[in-house]
Amino acid sequence: MNKLDKLIEALTSVTDKVYHFQKNGHDNEQYLVWSEEYIRNSYAKDEVIHQVIVGTIDFFTKTEFDPMVSDIEKALKSASICYRMNSIQNEDETGFIHYEWVFEIG
Repeated sequence: MNKLDKLIEALTSVTDKVYHFQKNGHDNEQYLVWSEEYIRNSYAKDEVIHQVIVGTIDFFTKTEFDPMVSDIEKALKSASICYRMNSIQNEDETGFIHYEWVFEIG
């Protein structure tokens, strides 16, 4: 299993509405979008000895205090994926509450 498969498996255990980079189509449902942002390598003797993929997970919902936030964090923890909540935003134009996590997979 590659490193990102572990992330996809964790997210799809919470919902089947999981998208990579952007959501296709428009509707008023909850959904997740994830993307890798960069790769951090550790080198020794000109060789990569450790690699970490860093990215974001964005959850969009119109439900205040959505229990799915907790479900996402439980799934990440269960999969041993490091994460931190980066921001929570209220998007006036769309009516969505937007949660953003930063993840790291080594």
